[in-house]
Formats: sequence, C-alpha cells, structure tokens
Amino acid sequence: MNTIKLTTAQALVKFLDNQYVEFDGEESKFIEGIFTIFGHGNVLGLGQALEEKTHNLKVYQGRNEQGMAHAATAFAKQNNRKKIIACTSSVGPGAANMVTAAATATANRIPLLLFPGDTFASRQPDPVLQQIEQFHSLAISTNDVFKPVSKYWDKINRPEQLMTALLNAMRVLTDPVNTGAVTIALPQDVQGENYEYPYEFFKKRIHRIERTLPTDFMIKDAIEAIKSAKKPMLICGGGVKYSEAEEVFKEFSEIFNIPFGETQAGKGAISSDHNMNLGGLGTTGNLAANRIAKDTDLVIGIGTRYTDFTTSSKWIFQNPHVKFLNINIAGFDSQKLDGIKVTADAGKTLKKLTNELKDSYRSEYKSEVRDVKDLWEKEWSRLTNITYNDNFIPEVRGLDHVLEEFKKDTNSSLTQTKVLGILNKNLENSIIVGAAGSLPGDLQRMWKTRGENDYHVEYGYSCMGYEISGALGVKIAEPTKEVYALVGDGSYQMLHSELVTSIQENKKINIILMDNMAFGCINNLQIGNGMGSFGTEFRYRNEETGNLDGELIPIDFAMNARSYGCKTYSVKNEKELLEAIEDSKKQTVSTLIDIKVLPKTMTDGYDSWWHVGNASVSDNEKIKKAYEISKQEEKKIKKY
Repeated sequence: MNTIKLTTAQALVKFLDNQYVEFDGEESKFIEGIFTIFGHGNVLGLGQALEEKTHNLKVYQGRNEQGMAHAATAFAKQNNRKKIIACTSSVGPGAANMVTAAATATANRIPLLLFPGDTFASRQPDPVLQQIEQFHSLAISTNDVFKPVSKYWDKINRPEQLMTALLNAMRVLTDPVNTGAVTIALPQDVQGENYEYPYEFFKKRIHRIERTLPTDFMIKDAIEAIKSAKKPMLICGGGVKYSEAEEVFKEFSEIFNIPFGETQAGKGAISSDHNMNLGGLGTTGNLAANRIAKDTDLVIGIGTRYTDFTTSSKWIFQNPHVKFLNINIAGFDSQKLDGIKVTADAGKTLKKLTNELKDSYRSEYKSEVRDVKDLWEKEWSRLTNITYNDNFIPEVRGLDHVLEEFKKDTNSSLTQTKVLGILNKNLENSIIVGAAGSLPGDLQRMWKTRGENDYHVEYGYSCMGYEISGALGVKIAEPTKEVYALVGDGSYQMLHSELVTSIQENKKINIILMDNMAFGCINNLQIGNGMGSFGTEFRYRNEETGNLDGELIPIDFAMNARSYGCKTYSVKNEKELLEAIEDSKKQTVSTLIDIKVLPKTMTDGYDSWWHVGNASVSDNEKIKKAYEISKQEEKKIKKY
C-alpha cells in the first residue's frame, strides 16, 4: 500500500480538505474552512499544518472560542447543515470556552466540528500549562467535559488513531438524524508526531445525505389519521428547511386546506403572507396560531422537536380528542407525545401523502383560518403603532414607575414593538439573526418573513451571545445579503467579540441593539410569577439598602462598537431610527444601531402558558397565588 509520511496534524488537514457531501444528486464541498485561536496547545501542531498551505481550507481568526464556534454553527445552520467550518482552540480554558457552543449545536441538531488541544499523551511534562490534575485519574483533561454535549467524542493518543476517528466524525456530521457537535481532542505532542498514512485515506470522499423513505405501513397510518380529522393543523419545524421541503409543504397545506403554525427553526420556510400561515405557535406564539391549536383534532408535526415553547409545555392543544402525527427522520422525535410515527424524510413523505390523498380529503375549515389571521393582523397593527403618552399602559405590567425614569435618563420613549414594525418594513433582501431575551418571542410573533430562509433564530438552546457571532456565520454563508443581528443589551454584554472578526474579514454585519437596561424577559418572568424586580435590572448598588436598586446604569453601546471600527448610530426617536437604517445600508463596514427602548414594551402572551418552577412555599401572597394558578393550569396539560 502506498503511504505518505505526515504529522497527525498535517494528515488531519489533508483529510478535511477532501470531504464532500451529495444531496439529491448535487455535490458540494463539506468543510469550507477552520476558525482558529492559537495557543501552546495547537499552534505548533495544527497551526503548522495549516500554515503550510497545501490545502484549500480558509483559515479564520476568532476572538473568543465560544464566539467563533457559534459563528461556525450559524454557518452550518444557514447552509441547511450541508457545509461546515471547523474550529480549533488551545488546551484548557480555550477548549472549555467552546463547550457552550458545542451544547448549542447539539441541542439544535447542527453539525459542528471541534478540535480542542489537549495535554501531552506521553504525560512527560505533567502538569503542563493549563492542565487540570485529578488525583484519581491522570487520563482526565478539560476536554472530557465535551462528552455530554457532543454526538461523537474522541481523543487521538496515537497518530494512527486519527483515521478511524475522522471517519466516524464524518459519519455523525453528515447524518441528519444524529448530527450535532463532534469533538476530537488533540494532545499537543501527538499533533506533531508522524505516521506513514495510506494515500487512499486522503482520497476524495462523497458523503451522500440520503432521504429516508416512509414505509407503506407508515403511510397507511398517516392517511387514516388525516382522513379521520376534521380540523387538522400542521407544524412547520426546522426539518422542513433541512429537507428542502418548503414547496411540497406549502402545496400540501394548500391542497388539503390545512393551516400551519411555525416553530422558531421552521419560521422563514414559507412566507408569512401565505393564506395558510398562522405564524408562530406556542408560548411565544401569536393569537392566530394559538387559537387554531386550541381546538385542532390532529396535529401534524413536520420536522419538529416539540419543545416546551412549541407546545406551551404540552398545554396548548386543548381538544380532548387531539391526536399527533409526527413526520420526522429521527425516531426519537417521531414518537413524542405518543404520536403516530412516520420516521422518514419530510419532503418524500409529504409528496407520498399528497398523491394518496389529493382526490379524497379536504379539511372542514371554512372561514376560521381567515378570521383568526385577520384578528392577528389587527393586533399586529396595534403593536406596531404603540407610542408613549401621559396615560401609557405598557404591554407587560409590573414596572410602570420605571418608564419615566428611563425616559428621563435616555431621552427616548421608543417602544420595542413599534421599533420592530419599522425594522420589518425597511430591512428588505436581508436575513435577521436572534437567540435570546425578549426579542425571539417578539420576532416569532411579529416578524413577517418573505419565505427566503431569511429568519435565523437559534432557540433550541437560546444561547445569549449567539446573535452577533451567528450573524458573522450567516454572512459568510450568504455574502450578498444584508445580515442583521437583533440583540438585547444583556446578550451584547455577554458576547460580541466576533464583531471584530467581521471587520477583519470585511464581512459586513449589522447589529440592531435594543437597550432597555435589563434582562427584560426574565424580569417579566419573575414579576409575572409574584416576585419583585430582583437582580434583573441593570442598576448601581445602592449604598443605603446594600442592594442593586440604585440608579439605572447608562451604557453607550455605540461608542463601544465604534472603538472596534464599526459605523454606529445612537437612536432615541423614530426619525433617527429611519435615518440610521438607511445610512447603514450604504456602509461597507459592520454597523451598530444603539436603540433605547422603553422597558415592558415587548409583546406579552397570547392564549399561551409556560410551565415553570414556581415556589410552593412563601410568605408572599403573590407568589402563593402564582403557585396556585400554575397548579390549576397543570390539570390541562398532556402528561407525556
């Protein structure tokens, strides 16, 4: 067998550069590049291999390990899991920084390939810089913490182990059922050790992403369920996008007169103005979707994980005879809610069902869908025209007294829902990115998509700090479109390091930062369940009380981003917002629009509920009441 002498790291790079995927006969390169933050644990091994430039991988320089891994996740998500960017860090803290991103990718079923540096396999210099020593086992390193959040984990203690590890990595990364984070730990001494690798190992490999076909029995069960339903409802999950089944899903809805609600992952697959699109469903759903969900007798979940926000903690479907028909490539998901299982590709299954049912079925909806859509449109119009006045009542009650304080401190009285309406109208040919805080709820309810994969919200892990890093990943994936990260002040403070990388790479992203001086959505949660405002507003410590209930902390986020080289805007009224939006479109560098929005002016719940951990014992009457309400609502939930 012909061989080539390479270091472990050189062999790794050579292999990565020759991986391709094929989907529906279309072939494309799978690994586009690699994000790097070099340290002593990877620079002389993997760093040296990348420097030799005997490959076509694009090398990116990250600023924060979690941030760059979020960018890689967003890149893969925007490419419907058919392209990835790998990531490498040094040993110890650099590696640990990627754990959150690994969990985010795995929770969302997005492929993410990580190569954290590791301690010496030989153990000769132990304890090496940044090594953790566990007295009961010298085999443990920081990288063991990746095991619970990875779909495949390995450590290369000998150069020849690389071959089986990488083949298994590709198996998982290209498997739509089992994909997620893949972690391959690279001890720093082994990276530089050599081996006579077979040339055959580096041949071009094409990993075919197959469409799993439904069995005849699955189709039979599905047809029986649909034919017996009078008012079924579809759920458009992320699997519709990954299956590239948007058109067949839309056709199925139209032919059989079945309305659909959207999950966060599925939103953007079909235009919001489609006559059967009810919009966001569940805890952060709107009035239209949640009203239809309450009475539906058959839920047809397409590519959805049925998270608690989609089902309102299994509460939203109140029809006592409701059944669930689950079309999902993952058996783990197709069996949820004790549903009828169709463990198969969304696109192929819907085509098969359409052919079998097209002459024999139509739902019994008459004007109900149009009526609830009209009702929500009126509410949407109200939300987008809310302005502050002397008799103002915020959408979410509990901190009414703070509004005047905020207005005085910021000279702004903009409401969050009106700002979103202005943005939605003026951000054409663009992609929005979100993840955490009150904004994902507002976006799922209010944002009108154009059905062009223009809505990118990470809500499987709802990871604060994903937004800006994610926007960079989306921009790398879609360089011709404007990309907007919609982020709160809390998430911005948590992580915005890859803003610098966007400038370095000349990948313009736009940050829409809504500053309400609080962790606003969690403040809503605590006040809505009987607590006071505790530890969620951004206030100075009060010397008299000893608590964090002093003056509000003013932060000039525009100044911060300007220091990195961004074009920035400070917005305190509608005129300034419109001017900032239009001027930002003319820029070639990344931009940030710092918008001061009144607290409690986000959307509130619409015929929904969320099961949270209320305190069962308290002297506070409001908390006692919240607990009793929760116990009453629990009587309405599906138990499993």
